[in-house]
Amino acid sequence: MKKLLFSVLVLLSIHVIAQEKSTLYHPDANATNDIAMAVKQAKDQHKFVLIQAGGNWCKWCIEFARFAKADPQIDSVINSAFIWYHLNYSKENKNPEVFEKLGFPQRFGFPSFIILNENGERIHTQNSEYLEDGKNSYDKLKVQAFLEMWSPRALNPAMYGM
Repeated sequence: MKKLLFSVLVLLSIHVIAQEKSTLYHPDANATNDIAMAVKQAKDQHKFVLIQAGGNWCKWCIEFARFAKADPQIDSVINSAFIWYHLNYSKENKNPEVFEKLGFPQRFGFPSFIILNENGERIHTQNSEYLEDGKNSYDKLKVQAFLEMWSPRALNPAMYGM
């Protein structure tokens, strides 16, 4: 009985993980419209847009989402300063027009992070390699610094007496 219960729990865990992976990026989404809506929402909420480009096939993309949600401080920075959008790049939909408009962030590999200001202008593209911990995940201090340095607060001229 214990073996059966354990097997059921393992299968359930695998199913939940597989579902989470398959729903992070949406190949059928209209990325142009979704990003426009994210920009509008960001403007209304005085935030920026954090675009995480990648796909459900990308273990580092899935890991970043897990890492960011699991750490209360990282999650808090994202929720307070950004509208987070997952831009799909997959064999089903490479979103070529969107990636071209964003300056070809895929040149850095995946995930890559693109910051749009409240007007939808690209203000930064980040290679995720520089945010990794050198092992199997991301470095908390590097990720937190990246997010805070590209937040609306950090780019507010009033912060610098201007």
